Amino acid sequence: MGLLGKKANKSLPEKKLGLYLHIPFCEKKCDYCDFYSITGFSDFGRYADALMLEMEDYAKAADGYTVDSVFIGGGTPTVMPVKQMQEILYALYANFNIDRDAEITMEANPATVDRRSLKKLLKGGVNRLSIGLQSTENEELRLLSRIHTFEDFEDAFYDARDAGFENINVDLMYGIPSQTESTLFRSVEKVCEMEPEHISLYGLKIEEGTPFAKRQETLELPDEDTEYRMYADSVRYLASRGFQQYEISNFALEGCRSRHNYRYWLGEEYIGIGPGAHSFFGGKRYSNKKDIALYMEGMEYINKGIRLIENETVLSDTDRMNEFIMLRLRLKDGLDANEFSSRFGIDFTATFADRLPLYIDNGFMRFEQGRYSFTTKGMYVSNYILSNLMLG
Repeated sequence: MGLLGKKANKSLPEKKLGLYLHIPFCEKKCDYCDFYSITGFSDFGRYADALMLEMEDYAKAADGYTVDSVFIGGGTPTVMPVKQMQEILYALYANFNIDRDAEITMEANPATVDRRSLKKLLKGGVNRLSIGLQSTENEELRLLSRIHTFEDFEDAFYDARDAGFENINVDLMYGIPSQTESTLFRSVEKVCEMEPEHISLYGLKIEEGTPFAKRQETLELPDEDTEYRMYADSVRYLASRGFQQYEISNFALEGCRSRHNYRYWLGEEYIGIGPGAHSFFGGKRYSNKKDIALYMEGMEYINKGIRLIENETVLSDTDRMNEFIMLRLRLKDGLDANEFSSRFGIDFTATFADRLPLYIDNGFMRFEQGRYSFTTKGMYVSNYILSNLMLG
């Protein structure tokens, strides 16, 4: 197929597809993280082979689709040796119809990349880098149990530029233990000065079962009012620097929105490859089991019939409506009430007539040109509001 991929046959209707590849390896697991990841793994060749076998298994089902976005996440994908990653990238192009203009993103930890490896990844097809910084304050990074320093990030960022990356996202976090409004502002300001194309700003969540959850009572976390000011002030500052907010946690320069993440919010199809990876394909949502040993055995001995998929759900009409509400309202553009009505045959405004006016009157939502959307205040408490807009 060639490493540049190919355009779909324009005589046929184009069916778009996204791919997510899970690389679950970390040098050290962060104390706040509840994603499926493992440390101390070394059999990278075997894992790469298993991923490629799953790609082959999906190739026939994906025939007729054009892949226009790929996201390689983790874990820390850049922990995997470049040789195996190059093989995985080659297999992507061999098994799927990758559009020439596809966005191919890889997550990276600043401590696990250098200019040489980044050049090889760029040559292999990766054209967008997402660097997990979280904070420019080294003490905050230490409290998060990150393995890098801000200086490591600076080196990684400029190495990526030197390697030829023209599309870089930087992850930042607010609500970190001991973080103040001024230290967050320093982080946002410093990153803006480095001129990435995209910034993601996530609020720290204490997830059940993590080390943070076990010592939550001892963590010096900002109170809710302070955390809201952190978020709102960051949103305003990012706008002043040309970063357009297009989703609760995502900000981009003109033309630099994440195509892959956008497909999630629009409810478009994607296939997840690797243990713990989620898919929405063929009208079903499902995930692979979070067990790397079972995953590798299942792919190597596929005729054994080892079941790797779990949580398989065929979406009901109510499921589809709830997903539409939840995903569209995460977007800055919000939810088009007429589109909801035409899709589902239900009047959105009438259905929630007892709630929507309250949210609008109290400054959490707005209704303009037929669209409901969150204000900044509403985005901050979006999970609560969305839970009150679910049907069934």
